[in-house]
Amino acid sequence: MASGFFALFDDIAVLMDDVAVMTKVATKKTAGLLADDLAVNAEKASGFVSSRELPVLWKITKGSFLNKLIILPIAFLLSAYLPEAIVPILLIGGMYLAFEGAEKIYHYLFHRNHTKQAVDLIKPSKAEVLAREAKKIKSAIIVDFILSVEIVIIALSSVVEEPINVQIIVVTVIAILATIGVYGLVALLVRMDDIGYKLIAKSGNQAGASKSIGTALIKTLPVLIRVLTVVGTIAMILVAGGIYVHNIHFIHELVHALPGILGEFIVGLIVGIIALTLFKGLSKVFKRGKK
Repeated sequence: MASGFFALFDDIAVLMDDVAVMTKVATKKTAGLLADDLAVNAEKASGFVSSRELPVLWKITKGSFLNKLIILPIAFLLSAYLPEAIVPILLIGGMYLAFEGAEKIYHYLFHRNHTKQAVDLIKPSKAEVLAREAKKIKSAIIVDFILSVEIVIIALSSVVEEPINVQIIVVTVIAILATIGVYGLVALLVRMDDIGYKLIAKSGNQAGASKSIGTALIKTLPVLIRVLTVVGTIAMILVAGGIYVHNIHFIHELVHALPGILGEFIVGLIVGIIALTLFKGLSKVFKRGKK
């Protein structure tokens, strides 16, 4: 009986060793996508009233955990029983990401001044602010869902040859670390100004390292948010393009001569433009139908 007990410990030790090794491999494969995820979610979680940033971020984080809770069992079942369905799901998700990126670019190029004037002239009511907040949270959770699918699938592909228990543990660990890591960093980014003000207060507004660092953090935040907005948009297009390049052979052949990032960006942008054009065309048709 004692030998059986120690054998069980030995099996657990071997399993944990396999999990540690494969988790390291899966983390390396998903590192680039996690960086994109950070940029996208930092952009999505910014732009709220200061007092609402952390509550909003917490809502998005809870939504992200729920996304993982939905995605993980479905991914394991698809991998085991219907692996051919994974690529079409990824392509649909990629189209949505490309659409989001293309829509942001379109809005910036053609409606930026109009929106700015509208904001300057009309102060939104509390109900309108809450409605916009809810809409942005919903959008952030949807984008998180698509990015989470990509992260889970890439992590799963790195352990697909391993036993199912190793697959479940490794991919689950990656999913949890991705959520905690990404949204933890996003929380730090969006609260940089608060940290800056606290450092200035701690310095007694006297010249010194604390005041200098605090002032730098406060001045850096608006610039960083603008940069992350651009990076987040580019990241969505890159992730979308990468999905199509890596999963459709003829598209891969069309852009294989180009540098990887450039090829993925071009493909993602084209997919986004097509999706945006279709969306606007269908919207006009539905509007005419209602009239």
